[in-house]
Amino acid sequence: MSKSEDERMAKLIRKNVAKAQKAKPKPRRYDPTLPPETTEEDMERREFFKEMKKREF
Repeated sequence: MSKSEDERMAKLIRKNVAKAQKAKPKPRRYDPTLPPETTEEDMERREFFKEMKKREF
């Protein structure tokens, strides 16, 4: 490649790098009034305590 092509390629690379840095996704904002997502552990814990409430000691 000639010197002018190298310079043009370098300029294009800098432009694309700058564009990629600007395009970083913003963190999502969630509605704080929504209940938290349940996990598998939460479901198991709920079932365990539900069964424990049924039992008498």
